[in-house]
Amino acid sequence: MMEVCGSSDVSLREFGCEQSLLSRPDGSASFIQGDTSVLAGVYGPAEVKVSKEIYDRATLEVLIQPKVGLPSVRERSQEQCLRETCEASLLSSLHPRSSLTLILQVLHDDGSLLSCLLNAACMAFMDAGLPMSCLFCGVTCAIHTDGQIITDPTAAQEKESRALMTFAIDSTERRVMMSSTKGSFSVHELQQCIAISQKASEKIFQFYRDSVRRRYSKIL
Repeated sequence: MMEVCGSSDVSLREFGCEQSLLSRPDGSASFIQGDTSVLAGVYGPAEVKVSKEIYDRATLEVLIQPKVGLPSVRERSQEQCLRETCEASLLSSLHPRSSLTLILQVLHDDGSLLSCLLNAACMAFMDAGLPMSCLFCGVTCAIHTDGQIITDPTAAQEKESRALMTFAIDSTERRVMMSSTKGSFSVHELQQCIAISQKASEKIFQFYRDSVRRRYSKIL
């Protein structure tokens, strides 16, 4: 069942999640934020090629497939952001000399894509049962030309903004694990966006908990 959560305190679009959609991956999840939707699959721990083997931890590979066409520079940049965030949260030292592969398929992009990718990845890791030091979520903020800060912006709102920021927030201390910024903004505006993202993350982590609790309460 798709779990859907509306917005109240923080201005977020409706979001939904469904786990274990795919049979072949070890873990999978779809995540929807408004009209932006992503499907994620996790494979591993599995055997790794000798050329990519790391003796003290697992090798993580992240692949993003756009809705149409081949991956471009944009997807490569997003893959790097996701890899850094996942490596910071996964306890990869428990699986040395093995490989973990995260594949994300963009189904529709209507803004805040990177944060949706992060949320889908986290739910897929949970579904796979991989050991993690903390959960993480993604929050995107756009600064409009008049200075207004918009959380979880649509594609149209992103085009009208002068700055766009996406943060990965951890679930334990609400720290910023990764940031991706574009455009012009002041230090004060950056600090404001971080504070808003940390507040918004509480809502997303609560949704994680509710979604998983409902899923396993039906199984048990």
